[in-house]
Amino acid sequence: MNLDEAQRQKVAAWIADGLKLSEIQKRLASELGVKLTYMEVRLLVDDLKLTPKDPERPKPAELPAAPAGPGPTQAAGGVSVSVAEIARPGAMASGQVTFSDGQQAEWYLDQTGRLGVIPKQQGYKPTAADVQQFQMALEREMAKMGF
Repeated sequence: MNLDEAQRQKVAAWIADGLKLSEIQKRLASELGVKLTYMEVRLLVDDLKLTPKDPERPKPAELPAAPAGPGPTQAAGGVSVSVAEIARPGAMASGQVTFSDGQQAEWYLDQTGRLGVIPKQQGYKPTAADVQQFQMALEREMAKMGF
């Protein structure tokens, strides 16, 4: 495709502005009356020795610094959570929780994202406040691990 110098400069400016090839294809047709296929636009940009910009990816939110080293996370109300190095069979992650009254349980996160808790003392039910603190502490631990 032969473009005159002014048209080439327009394409170069569009690339510098960060337009995608499909957007350049549309502008060529609407502003310059030049209809090209997507592949022809790719070849044109390559012939002009231009490189489209990659879109900027949003930066991940900064998490507050965590204490160094593995170990249980202690929530304000006395609930502590630890993550096992090797997850139990059938789970994405698992570990231990100690509730504010000292009762312990095993927790696991299954492949569908459901949370399960198996208390050591059969029939034990933690308080609603402990459950909430456990979930928040577990969320912090999982964020450290990249989940």
